[in-house]
Amino acid sequence: MSAAAGILLVLSVSAPARAEPADRPEANRKDGRHSDRNGAQQPGTDDGKKDGGKKDGGEKDVDTEHLFGFTEGADAGEKGEQEAVVDTVTRIGKRTGGPGSSTYRVLDTRFAYQFNPIDKLSIEFSAFGTLRRQRNVLDLDDKSYGTFDGASLEVKYQFLKGSKEQPLGLALEVRPRFTRILPVEGQGADIFDIESLLQLDVQLVPDRLWYGSNISFEPAAGRRRGGGSGYRSSTFLWSNALVARVGESTYLGPEIRYLRGYDGTFLNQLESEALTVGPALHHRFTEKIWLTVAYAGQVWGRDADPALAGRALGLNQFERHHVRVKFGMEF
Repeated sequence: MSAAAGILLVLSVSAPARAEPADRPEANRKDGRHSDRNGAQQPGTDDGKKDGGKKDGGEKDVDTEHLFGFTEGADAGEKGEQEAVVDTVTRIGKRTGGPGSSTYRVLDTRFAYQFNPIDKLSIEFSAFGTLRRQRNVLDLDDKSYGTFDGASLEVKYQFLKGSKEQPLGLALEVRPRFTRILPVEGQGADIFDIESLLQLDVQLVPDRLWYGSNISFEPAAGRRRGGGSGYRSSTFLWSNALVARVGESTYLGPEIRYLRGYDGTFLNQLESEALTVGPALHHRFTEKIWLTVAYAGQVWGRDADPALAGRALGLNQFERHHVRVKFGMEF
């Protein structure tokens, strides 16, 4: 009886394999390939390329443009891509101008639309709004209002695209802008400035660790409204950020920026310098929707004004704290 049971078991296992017609192609092979009667692989089938549109059968390269917080990555996108961005920078803290509490809080919000007419070239149109509250601040009038604050055009060209094989990314961006409000004083004005920004990023560890750096020069010129005097200023910026992948779609790391503010359009007379440090966080909710949040606190600085000699931090042209929240959607 044991031998009979063994024979029945062998027959029950082998029966399905024998039941398959000899002229029927194998439709459900484990490797996903289909073969003809002679065992030849049919064209148009999956030959191990499981990732379809992804590069080299692996993961798609991370878009570094918004990866670093205040620092901008070198990526510029591909032909036909479009993007809408809401970008808010909050500037907080100045020197107290007298007894009592002091308030300085400015929210600058940018509404932007970006498109790529060709590969590696992006064009972006932006409109700005500002909310301001300043009271009892040294050398500044008390103000509280919200208003439209001008528009800008941003043109960016990417010379090098970073990847696992070639980790360096390099781009140049030019940002001409018309603004209606003096950024520090808050007075009405007609100001034209143009920022030139060199953007660099390096993939230090493939898909794990990135370094970004910006060098910026921004001259501005115009006139205060109401028959006021002319306005001339310029700013130099060097920023650096290091971010690591801490989740499947989340990136986090430190950022450090060095800023110098001048009286005059060509870095003529130094007024303030500052060093800021803080964290930057980038998260992608989906492939097309993302959020960047960053904080920068002034840890060192000075003002060139002799009346402020010995006072900590460079608060004549810069603020104690900066917070950036940037939300974007690609389509």
